Amino acid sequence: MKRLIQDAVIIGAGAAGMMCAIEAGKRGRRVLLLDHARKLAEKIRISGGGRCNFTNRFAKAENYLSGNPDFCRSALARFTPQDFLALIESHGIRYHEKKLGQLFCDDSSQQIINMLRQECDSAGVQWQMPSQIKQITQVSPQKFLITTDRNAIETGALIIATGGLSIPQIGATAFGYRIASQFGVPVTPLRPGLVGLTFNSNDFEGFKDLPGISLDVEVRCRKTVFRENMLLTHRGLSGPAILQISSYWEPDAPLIINLLPQHDALQLFLTNRHSAILLTNLLARYLPKRFIQAWCTTLPARLSSMAKPLRQYRENELHEIAEHLHNWKITPSGTAGYKKAEVTLGGVDTHALSSKTMECKQVPGLYFIGEVVDVTGHLGGYNFQWAWSSGYAAGQAV
Repeated sequence: MKRLIQDAVIIGAGAAGMMCAIEAGKRGRRVLLLDHARKLAEKIRISGGGRCNFTNRFAKAENYLSGNPDFCRSALARFTPQDFLALIESHGIRYHEKKLGQLFCDDSSQQIINMLRQECDSAGVQWQMPSQIKQITQVSPQKFLITTDRNAIETGALIIATGGLSIPQIGATAFGYRIASQFGVPVTPLRPGLVGLTFNSNDFEGFKDLPGISLDVEVRCRKTVFRENMLLTHRGLSGPAILQISSYWEPDAPLIINLLPQHDALQLFLTNRHSAILLTNLLARYLPKRFIQAWCTTLPARLSSMAKPLRQYRENELHEIAEHLHNWKITPSGTAGYKKAEVTLGGVDTHALSSKTMECKQVPGLYFIGEVVDVTGHLGGYNFQWAWSSGYAAGQAV
């Protein structure tokens, strides 16, 4: 079998892998990018509705979840959103800010893929894809042998950029976690992140026929709060607010949803205290009427018949209904799973890695970058920024 010798082999030709290859190649390293997929960077291609939410202007460590919250600070400081913007501007890629610092391509996510491919080629990066890895062994300190379906490759630096378990239909696997396990590198518990939440049919009976209804809400789980849109689905809740809070949700934990974050419900009621308007009709000025009718069924029985004029309610009843509108308590039964999740929470334990280089402290020459690491960003370009920053950090070190 043919044997190659490389300075660095990167397994996983996604966002983090290509960024690492670019930086290592620029430094004159002999770099090979290896991936099992036939199509390059499918996760980039489908992201942001096909326009790739490639970073967030305001990315900082506080936007990331990790068992080691300070771990990402070093990498984020050394390759910032502004650095990535400079790169795409040098390629003439036009972009826009959608909201909250979220940046998207004006045209297509394929532009980001093409840019990274061109940068890799300019840096002399070699490609091997599709290619299946059969075995990885450490033949001596800081020397690894990778046996593939095509060849055997020796390298002093092995970088794992294989992503997480999210979206298996485009090729996601547990490969990176298996490699960590093989070399004794701990992995924190894994679960779907940035994902829709599901409910028991009995708890969601009144809402299952309302898919597509979107509401501006404030959703809270324990001490974490997000204000964004919430979308009703056949199985439960989705939309930006729910995707955000899902990363903080744990089984049996309730969500507290403020359905009127921009209004004081009690004040609305008291202003119309002597009106003949039906309470449901008043609320329908602020929320979709079909949703209000379904939501009323979740109220205590003494309050659930809201099809009467506002003036017929006692003031304490109005107080109670207002309280429910601002603090609707609902407990998910689970998530929509990895097929619908945008990211994987958990991963290679950051306590085992150097925050400056992404290298394993106990296995010199072995690096982990991107989603496979226990660093997970909020929705809105933060996870791509972690890919660029962690890839850059390793690329400067290998």
